[in-house]
Amino acid sequence: MKFSFRPTEGAFYELFTRAAQNLVRGTELLNELALPGVDVQSVSERLTEVEHDSDQITHELYKKINSTFITPFDREDIYRLGSLLDDVMDHLEAVGNLLYLYGLTKLPALPRELHELVNVLDQQARLTAEAMPQLRSMKNLEPYWIECNRLENDGDQAYRMLLVRLFSGEYDALTVLKMKEVADELEAACDAFEHVANTVETIAVKES
Repeated sequence: MKFSFRPTEGAFYELFTRAAQNLVRGTELLNELALPGVDVQSVSERLTEVEHDSDQITHELYKKINSTFITPFDREDIYRLGSLLDDVMDHLEAVGNLLYLYGLTKLPALPRELHELVNVLDQQARLTAEAMPQLRSMKNLEPYWIECNRLENDGDQAYRMLLVRLFSGEYDALTVLKMKEVADELEAACDAFEHVANTVETIAVKES
């Protein structure tokens, strides 16, 4: 039987879970952009509210790290995981803000490939939200990081196809520049989800 001298401090797992649940809220809001007659300003403002809540969760996590004598696993890994979850939320917020500020939703329709990228992000967010509570036991996490990495590859493919669409001549040059910035944020969010999964894998290997 394996014994551990680390405490089962529940607050850390709860903060990770809350942060991941915010990512699901973020991708759900981005999915609203595909709805007819959507209020883009409202989506952008609600994304900002979720991002602010995520910032607060991250601050709580950092305070908890500094005030806890013995942490459930390495402090550096706790800090890194919290920071990476916050990074994902920053990218999701940026997508909504740019679409609104650049007026891109006034186009007849957003590119299908953009919605495909958002769909990939939504799947990654839900996987991540399911995985965070499992950190407590460190069991059955391998399917999570394998699938999250597979989805990141799907995101890369959708990103490349989006670029092909943007540079096909269908859009004017200024719209292409604006949409390219949005596409880069979407792709960065996919990568950030993968970084979260890779960090979870590192933690699980260390604790096994």
